[in-house]
Amino acid sequence: MGKVFFPQFRRGREGIKASQDSILDHARRLGVEIASECGGLGKCGRCLIRVEKGSRCLNEKTEEEKKHSLGKEERLACQARVINPTADIYVFIRDFGKYSILSESIETTVELNSFVIRKGDRVSHHSGEDLGPYGGELFGLAIDVGTTTLVTQLIDLEDGRTIATLARKNPQISYGNDVISRIGYTMSHEGGLGELQKTVMKVVNDSLEELEREKGEIRKYIYDVVAVGNSTMRSIFFGQDVSSLGVIPFEPLSSAPISKKAPDIGLAINPGGNVYGPPLIGGHAGADALADILASRMYEDENVVMLIDIGTNGEVAVGNKDRIMTASCAAGGAYEGATIRCGVGAIEGAIKNIWMSDHRVDYETIGGKPPVGICGSGLIDLLAELLRKGIMSKTAKLKKEFFIAEDISITQQDIYQLITAKAGLRLDQDLLIKYYGITLEGIEKIYLAGAFGNYINSESAVSIGLLPPAAEKVVKIGNGALAGAREMLLSQKMRAKAEEVVGRIEHIKPNEREKDFAYMVAEKMYF
Repeated sequence: MGKVFFPQFRRGREGIKASQDSILDHARRLGVEIASECGGLGKCGRCLIRVEKGSRCLNEKTEEEKKHSLGKEERLACQARVINPTADIYVFIRDFGKYSILSESIETTVELNSFVIRKGDRVSHHSGEDLGPYGGELFGLAIDVGTTTLVTQLIDLEDGRTIATLARKNPQISYGNDVISRIGYTMSHEGGLGELQKTVMKVVNDSLEELEREKGEIRKYIYDVVAVGNSTMRSIFFGQDVSSLGVIPFEPLSSAPISKKAPDIGLAINPGGNVYGPPLIGGHAGADALADILASRMYEDENVVMLIDIGTNGEVAVGNKDRIMTASCAAGGAYEGATIRCGVGAIEGAIKNIWMSDHRVDYETIGGKPPVGICGSGLIDLLAELLRKGIMSKTAKLKKEFFIAEDISITQQDIYQLITAKAGLRLDQDLLIKYYGITLEGIEKIYLAGAFGNYINSESAVSIGLLPPAAEKVVKIGNGALAGAREMLLSQKMRAKAEEVVGRIEHIKPNEREKDFAYMVAEKMYF
């Protein structure tokens, strides 16, 4: 019996027993990450692989594959199916690369009062539950479960120190680039929810196991966890049904906070450890947006501020200590490289900054590596420069394909994807300001949260209309979701504050409130 090998990945080097399934299915079983934004339908073309050995064991190229410009040995992982499992197959993934994942966040301080404490030679939960003998350490985990990335911090609960930060791609990307695709997978595949939940849990467990090899025994000393994410990601993390988020009115079955014992969700920490998921705001605005609000302190601000978290999903909040309004939209994966022909995630070799002088294009790449594509911050710079130089019109028209480097270019179709992705997010910003009853001048600060917001050039983002025309007000707070999760891990007061604040947040759905919403989005597509 043959095996399927993925030599680029440590876990894929020993291979997996070949069966009559797709290469994407084999990768999923191994925990090997292959981007598949369409969820394995063969439409997006992102799961591009090269079959170095064993191609004769696969089916012929499908009609879906023939729609893409594939090389002789190239296939789509979702379409390449093993028909002869008796020989070995070696697979290389095109979009393999080390991701640059934001783990830094705004520095916040809280009064240390965690839910797990040491009482003499015993460890106890604040509820009074005895968790066993004190073994010399008392740790907790703060986890930001993003659609594309997953960041985990190991925290010392006795002094608040961050011991280690672990950043990985979210392996659920092989089930679809956005939350709608993943929701769809859970609805169309028996056991799909459990499969996705186990996938994300495995990467957390693997990260902790890897950390133990470096620092010694850790997992048995982890007693408390706080996990945040948008409504879909947080719910899947805890194994909760997400089907209601995929159909009108796009609301979670429950927005309430959730607590489970670690073994109940497959998290390999101390068996008595508790895992807490903060409440969801509403719709697709989840516990990550609530954590952003905590970290920014907008809930106690005298002045009105705006908070924008740009990712595969976009969240906007406007408010202060008296009133907070939020809105969310599917920003899509365009600015994370998806749906853009030469777009890539924030991997080594991704073009991250672009500037033009005369007719020359200059750029920087992540890690200083040779260019492999353009990531989100580079795409924003590129649009701004094309607009500034008159190469692209204010109606977003490009005369011809524009090359940044050899084999790396942007097309009119790419432009359309980018302006569509930015239009909804910008409209939410403008409408929330209007609903709040103020003007842009009445906003004291604009907080940008998340990796994308952290790395973009604010001036470029303003010039293409992704952000309001107030670059001087922009304050970048890094991974605010992770910072808020850390606060809730270290402080009972902050956890109670989160549950109090969420009760007074007004979540608005502009698409339901505005009868001409589609027309208003279209207006925001242009510059």
